[in-house]
Amino acid sequence: MDLFGEFSHTIDAKNRLFIPAGFRAQLGESFYVSRKMEKCLNIYSEGEWTKFKDRLNALPDSVSYPIKKFIFPKTIKVSPDAQGRIVLNTDLLAHAEITKDVMITGMGDYAQIWAKENWTQNDQEEMQKIQDLLVQFGL
Repeated sequence: MDLFGEFSHTIDAKNRLFIPAGFRAQLGESFYVSRKMEKCLNIYSEGEWTKFKDRLNALPDSVSYPIKKFIFPKTIKVSPDAQGRIVLNTDLLAHAEITKDVMITGMGDYAQIWAKENWTQNDQEEMQKIQDLLVQFGL
């Protein structure tokens, strides 16, 4: 899966969000949206969601249970409409602090949805960490 780039969109009054055509082509006819510990949402194709669940299920219950309890109850399976929009529920929007302006970002084998202001702030905060890692690994 090759999900790369960042796309700026807005969420409408009916909580619909346009997913870029290139992302939809790779994610398939339906895909999963779940919350993450950061204030953002992850988007997984059917195959990537299955891999994630399998890795999680391979862990001991003492480790996997709190993760499952956080992620699974709020995860939704979505199918874009004819205009390429998905509907996000209020729980997911609240978790990611999304009100209007959104950034959809490719992360290689999955994508993320961020409130635009959080994406910008996160990007600035991460720069030093990234620079340190690049130096550490000689990249």
